[in-house]
Amino acid sequence: MTEETKKKVHKRSDKTPKKTSMKEQKPKDRIKNYLEVPFGYTEAEAVLEAERCLHCRRAFCQEGCPVDINIPAFIDAILQKDFKNGIKIIKETNILPAICGRVCPQESQCEAACLLGKKEGWDPVGIGRLERFLADWERERGRTTPEVAKSTGKKIAVVGSGPAGLVAAADLARFGHKVTLFEAFHKGGGVLIYGIPEFRLPKTILAEEIETLEQMGVEIKYNTVIGLTYSLDDLFEMGYDSIFLGTGAGLPRYLGIPGESLNGVYFANEFLTRANLMEAYKFPDGSDTPVNIGKKVITIGAGNVAMDSARTALRLGAEKSYIVYRRSIAEAPARDEEIHHAQDEGVEFHCLSSPLGIMGDEKNNVIGLECQECELGEPDESGRCRPLPIDGACFDIECDTLIIAIGQRPNPLIARNTPELETHKWGGVIVNEETGETSIPGVYAGGDIVTGTATVILAMGAGRTTAKAMHEYVMNKK
Repeated sequence: MTEETKKKVHKRSDKTPKKTSMKEQKPKDRIKNYLEVPFGYTEAEAVLEAERCLHCRRAFCQEGCPVDINIPAFIDAILQKDFKNGIKIIKETNILPAICGRVCPQESQCEAACLLGKKEGWDPVGIGRLERFLADWERERGRTTPEVAKSTGKKIAVVGSGPAGLVAAADLARFGHKVTLFEAFHKGGGVLIYGIPEFRLPKTILAEEIETLEQMGVEIKYNTVIGLTYSLDDLFEMGYDSIFLGTGAGLPRYLGIPGESLNGVYFANEFLTRANLMEAYKFPDGSDTPVNIGKKVITIGAGNVAMDSARTALRLGAEKSYIVYRRSIAEAPARDEEIHHAQDEGVEFHCLSSPLGIMGDEKNNVIGLECQECELGEPDESGRCRPLPIDGACFDIECDTLIIAIGQRPNPLIARNTPELETHKWGGVIVNEETGETSIPGVYAGGDIVTGTATVILAMGAGRTTAKAMHEYVMNKK
């Protein structure tokens, strides 16, 4: 802590209990557009929020960050209004601050460890909001490209340009390796571009982050499906010394109830891919991709993907958008902020409601969802209270579009064509948890392909950890 910062430190009793509020679009306006909902902090608001920091001797917040950002140091830089140094500090460990500041669940990681938030009725420091502020401040003035080391002469292939792949590619490039990133889609970003709507993460921000990666020397090959276009053996024969698998978890999970094949039933990844990556929200004037949306839309699930789907449905013209979830809202895996935004926008929640079957008409079009009321029992293996059906308590909800958003699993394409690659029964790649090394020498994996559906920041953390192990592997390879 600098001397100037020490002079600004107050006792906890002198600080403001609540986070500095962040202005955002009014609900009645934002459900008619795809513009970002929160506006972000001004310089004055950022400094005001930074002043809430206790400057603890032990940085618990940093310990809660999966990519080990020096949080106290960048908050100190904001207090001194040295924003250039603040973003430099963040980028020493995180190449995607504008993304993390918007979509990472800080409330369950760095902010959950903040001592200020341990006092009853007090909010932790808005670490994510401050990270976003610094990233946006830099974007407005011109981004800097992280330095890379002298070339090692080693070639590394990174498969998948989602959060894990982007971070792994960046760190490996910093080490001085020649990195080629293979992406199956025509645009990079993985779940960041096809799964997260524009109103939560503007695509221009993601495009700029990927551009930074290219400026670091990373070559990106789009429309290239590893497992079909090239096998892992092909990549090794092409001269790559090591391979990172970061293909995520894009295969949908089924409910296993009648009616899932009816017309008007979407899986969330298909629905959001059409709306986000293929810009169906601009149809027909700005996009060739349509998405059929009814007047009444049901989304099954209560994670961030479900909130994104329900909120997107409103922006596509739905008159009613419902969330159906078998547990209570307290058990919902979505971020509190996303639930709050969905409620503000008019999404109706049917909690403690378990889907029994999807109803259709004589033309096989969805017309409703049959549900059963539940009550909460003892916690299950997830740590959340188990929903127990209430006998005879059934009801129907009318709809003409239904979206299933109950999670994803890894695509088996690479594993199916690489029998020596060991996987779990559910499809996840088995790795050494400390290094990310798979059953194939020189092949590493990280992110959702290993853990199943998780958060952006956890995938990024896996990318960092694995990149370090890959660097050591290729440098010691004989």
